[in-house]
Amino acid sequence: MSDSKTAIIVGGGIVGLCSAYYAAKRGIDVVVLDRDKADEEGCSFGNAGMVVPSHFIPLAAPGMIAKGMRWMMNPESPFYVKPRLNLDLMRWGLLFWQHANEEHTQRCKDLLAKMSLESRQLFEDLSQDIGDFGLVKKGLLMLCNTQKGLDGEAEVARMANELGIRAEVCDSKRIAELDPAIDMNVVGGVWFEQDCHLEPVKLISLLRKKLAEMGVEIRYETEVTELLRKGKKVEAVQLKGGEQLTADSILLAGGAWTPELSKQIGAKIPMQAGKGYSLTLPNPVQLPELCSIFVEGKVAITPMADSLRFAGTMEVGGNDLSVNPRRVHGIIKTVKDYFPKFKDADFEGVEPWAGLRPCSPDGLPYIGTVEGAENVVVATGHAMMGLSLGPITGSMVADLMEGKQVDQRLSLSRF
Repeated sequence: MSDSKTAIIVGGGIVGLCSAYYAAKRGIDVVVLDRDKADEEGCSFGNAGMVVPSHFIPLAAPGMIAKGMRWMMNPESPFYVKPRLNLDLMRWGLLFWQHANEEHTQRCKDLLAKMSLESRQLFEDLSQDIGDFGLVKKGLLMLCNTQKGLDGEAEVARMANELGIRAEVCDSKRIAELDPAIDMNVVGGVWFEQDCHLEPVKLISLLRKKLAEMGVEIRYETEVTELLRKGKKVEAVQLKGGEQLTADSILLAGGAWTPELSKQIGAKIPMQAGKGYSLTLPNPVQLPELCSIFVEGKVAITPMADSLRFAGTMEVGGNDLSVNPRRVHGIIKTVKDYFPKFKDADFEGVEPWAGLRPCSPDGLPYIGTVEGAENVVVATGHAMMGLSLGPITGSMVADLMEGKQVDQRLSLSRF
């Protein structure tokens, strides 16, 4: 239809693709611009593939500063900030410190829980519409190998049940009943029944196929270099090479690279890239049925068909995708602490994958319009929750493109 709305989506990860899907469902003509090649694996590909309503506590949480300082001293720990004289990093660190408290957690937990539960339902709807991407609805185990860790998770379980997220505190015997396929060295854990896991590569592939059927064009190896503004709107995006494209709405969903573009139109979004690694074993010595997280070691474990993926670390050090072998070894060492059947030899020859998570300083994503550029929407800053919150974010983006409002706690101008 000649009078239909048009949209350009900058970014072909899970947030960009979900946004394209929900916008197209509402009759918007969409073009997706992806800076990578069609077969390159961005942050959406190699992640843990978890859908986690259990994760309603923001990254900026009480105790994170002290814990992070201790981890900084260990080259194999799950967290590291690369020291450097950078004003953006210093501002981000100050804002993180200001939000890592109980008041902030209480203010945000209901929003994150609501978004996650809605996103879980949308994943179920998606599986009916685009095909089987390996969605397994057996829950998540938060595994603890210390009593202190279990006590902390029990408190999270209490909060979860108050929010309508089903959580069961388990001893080691109950954990073994829930997932008898694997030997575990744990004192107990928490079972979050509503959590799920899936295969990210299948999800991305099926979404791309569905979008093509819906008439959405995806252009790979297409980099946006400039946003061309006229008055209170961005009238065009300029591509590397000089081509210009116009649309009624522009979505910036480029993950960790989004601030480079948004600052051109006055939106200085505090954000840092948090590098994570994953290792996928094609023939693991044991294959659990449920996804899980090692609470003390901060490693996520996801069965994907016959393979098993281990993902972890948060390395804040700019948009750098190089692999740090010490951090990777830290993941392997943690696996052996919790799953004693696994040995160093199991990981020999396994190529580590690295991806950059876009991290806001308060642990909430940015989903909103740009002040002074009313037709530009930004959706980024999801940290480890990008895949889990992909569908609900896409639905909210479509709302914004239609002139509707979303929760102001997600606003770009909240700092």
